[in-house]
Amino acid sequence: DHQEVESFAANSSVPVINALTDDFHPCQLLADMQTWFEHRGDMRGKTACWLGDGNNMCHSYINAAKRLGFHLRIACPEGYEPSPTVLAAAGDAVTIEPDPKVAVAGAHLLVTDVWASMGQESEASERNNALKAYQLNRELLDLADDEAIYLHCLPAHRGEEITADLMDDPNSVIWDEAENRLHAQKALVEFLLS
Repeated sequence: DHQEVESFAANSSVPVINALTDDFHPCQLLADMQTWFEHRGDMRGKTACWLGDGNNMCHSYINAAKRLGFHLRIACPEGYEPSPTVLAAAGDAVTIEPDPKVAVAGAHLLVTDVWASMGQESEASERNNALKAYQLNRELLDLADDEAIYLHCLPAHRGEEITADLMDDPNSVIWDEAENRLHAQKALVEFLLS
């Protein structure tokens, strides 16, 4: 529970790292941004598109959009929107666009995640039906910027939220993103110890 982590941090004499809660996934976001910076440079002024469930990773991207100066379009169906409180804090840095084709148009970064997170396994079938139009696939990628990259925090369900051909594409940076989890977390620990 995110509130428990917040409470623990508020009462701790040492830094507490949020490695993952139901509300946010900032450690993964660090790896994602490191991957973007390695491949494309500064994110300021760029457009990212989140495809799918407005989950903890989506919330972390919302926070990052405001801090790093990029615009985030969130493509999700009704009932799968991110938290209104998290959205409100981002102001005009974030737009909700229910049509995935409109949302990805010209975007520089496309991002997705599993449709049923840990603890939501019993909802998987319902979620798959609701989110299938938001699958990251070649058709949507072709609508994005010519130099667009795409990310997935893994593990992925091939053929559900992302197609296997994109996972295996030689131009995919998903595996760099996975490797960067180690480097980003080491940098975070070093920062907190210095």
